[in-house]
Amino acid sequence: MADQPPSRIPPISETPIVAPDGVPLPQRYWAILTIALGLTLAVLDGAIANVALPTIARDLHASPASSIWVVNAYQLAVTISLLPLASLGDIYGYRRVYQYGLIVFTIASLGCALSDSLVTLTVARIVQGFGAAGIMSVNGALVRFIYPRRMIGRGVGLNATIGSIASAVGPTVASGILSVAPWPWLFAVNVPLGFIAIPIAFRALPDTNRASGRFDAPSAIWSALTFGILVIAISGLGHGGSVSLAGAELCFAMVFAFVLSTRQLSQRSPMLPIDLLKIRLFALSVATSICSFVAQSMALVSLPFLFEDTLGRSQVQTGLLLTPWPLAVAVIAPFTGGLSDRYPAGLLGGGGLAVMATGLALVAALPAHPSTFDIVWRLLVCGIGFGFFNTPNNRAILTSAPPHRAGAASGMQATSRLLGQSMGAAMVALMFGMFPESGTRESLVFAACAAAGAAVVSFSRLREPGGT
Repeated sequence: MADQPPSRIPPISETPIVAPDGVPLPQRYWAILTIALGLTLAVLDGAIANVALPTIARDLHASPASSIWVVNAYQLAVTISLLPLASLGDIYGYRRVYQYGLIVFTIASLGCALSDSLVTLTVARIVQGFGAAGIMSVNGALVRFIYPRRMIGRGVGLNATIGSIASAVGPTVASGILSVAPWPWLFAVNVPLGFIAIPIAFRALPDTNRASGRFDAPSAIWSALTFGILVIAISGLGHGGSVSLAGAELCFAMVFAFVLSTRQLSQRSPMLPIDLLKIRLFALSVATSICSFVAQSMALVSLPFLFEDTLGRSQVQTGLLLTPWPLAVAVIAPFTGGLSDRYPAGLLGGGGLAVMATGLALVAALPAHPSTFDIVWRLLVCGIGFGFFNTPNNRAILTSAPPHRAGAASGMQATSRLLGQSMGAAMVALMFGMFPESGTRESLVFAACAAAGAAVVSFSRLREPGGT
């Protein structure tokens, strides 16, 4: 069908079963809009709660330590449900999982806003996390079916741009809301946006072919135990918890992972995508993703300590100094999206990660009294490098999997990101414990090494067939 200018949302009866090469306009524009709204809600809500924790703890008469569960409950719910919900998307349709994810997220946001105790807020945040997982687990799969194949890189780039902007402005949005309204409004603002996105999602998102078979509930339980305990152990290390307890938790996670992997070997479409990990391009792209997000997380967690404790900058100055990184990613991502449709992911990703590693090394080598310009241009280098990596790598993960396994690929993409971020935060805590006087700079050096290692893995994809 020839492209037409957007006019109206087509009614459900006009929405075609997905074509082999994307969906037509104007339906594509409306589908992109609901994907953008859902992703913004999920990412933004993961970023804004940190800012409000002191206020929430005070208003709900909770201890600061207990209030951290407002953040941890959301992250844990997302992590344990990504792969099961991606599997549901393969079986029952990505559109349906996304639609109900939006509904659950919106209702849970209202529950968060109406909470009058830490317990009810934590429960609402758990439900909200499941809704966010419904959005994030099949987001990439839907992008693959919304866009024509020649434009998939642009679609992934747009998603990266939206995610980067939402992550960057999260603290600013939270501070702005808290300056004029109490903390429940941090969650209440999601409700009208959700009510806008939900009907569009039901009308515009494409239907897709569905895999045969039944949902594997035992595998979902083993998956939740594996990744849940793994994230708890990593987060415990990241918050300075007991090393022996974290070690025991990691041992349990390994046992559950073994049971899960053994069960997956007999599955035709395994929840933990072992079948996809046999595709070297997919496996190398996932490994690159984990290593790169370890590097990014280590940098973004340790930099505030460098700016405030070592360089004596204020909290407001620190927030502004951190902005160049995600801003550069947001600007670069659409450009690299177009490039990823023409050039190998191994080349773009490897080059970008090498630039990022160089930027991190330059940040670690900052002089004792750097100017604002000294800091900003180095972080811009990091952001540009990460922007060149992120979109091509996500495209490689999504397109290296068969179309009927797009949900599993999308879920694995999100899971690798969360694991990398959690591991990076834990590594910073370990560095601070090992190097009390220079933990921040040591963390940045390790982050540069992780980015360089990720670059090597990325370049190795150039030897793989179809490594574009």
